[in-house]
Amino acid sequence: MKRADHGMLLARSEQYYTGKFAEHGATAAGVDWNGVESQELRFEQLLRVATREGVLSILDYGCGYGALAAYLLRSGRELRYLGFDVSRPMIDHAREEYRGVPGVAFTADESELEEREYAVASGVFNVKLDAADDVWAAFVGSTVAELARLGAAGFAFNMLTSYSDTDKMRKDLYYGDPVAYFRLCKSEHARYVALLHDYGLWEFTILARHDGAP
Repeated sequence: MKRADHGMLLARSEQYYTGKFAEHGATAAGVDWNGVESQELRFEQLLRVATREGVLSILDYGCGYGALAAYLLRSGRELRYLGFDVSRPMIDHAREEYRGVPGVAFTADESELEEREYAVASGVFNVKLDAADDVWAAFVGSTVAELARLGAAGFAFNMLTSYSDTDKMRKDLYYGDPVAYFRLCKSEHARYVALLHDYGLWEFTILARHDGAP
């Protein structure tokens, strides 16, 4: 995908999510989720990729206001966490909320992204607005490649599934083929890939590991 096209899609996503945040604040609705329960269920699936013990080194790509950081901090585990989001109001909120918390940092600047053991992305591929499916799919593919690059041990992401009920699908949302994204990750990005499609939401999660850790 051309850099200009990538930037345009990110800019439109920034406007959309900043609007949601302005309307709903630091809540699940502020990042366009239905509620905390499903939001944290997604976190649970994504974090299954993080099999290494000790300090959890993780990049949260599309971190919003920092909900995953809060979820991880409640576990008491030592973190090396970097949250990235294109919405500067969300990042400003997260920086203030977690000011002084050891091992937790946030950025809205792609040039400041750093490799972590794991890179995860929750919900960043769902809202395409009026972008054509092929254009959005190219954006998804380039972003998945970036996650693979930034996650030294592995990466994970979720996406609405093309197996959703047809009458409930929306034109402004993107529904990915889970088998196609499994194949993409397996053939191009990681040796060990798992597809989760059994946790009660109309979506799937891909877990990909470079080192084969169980």
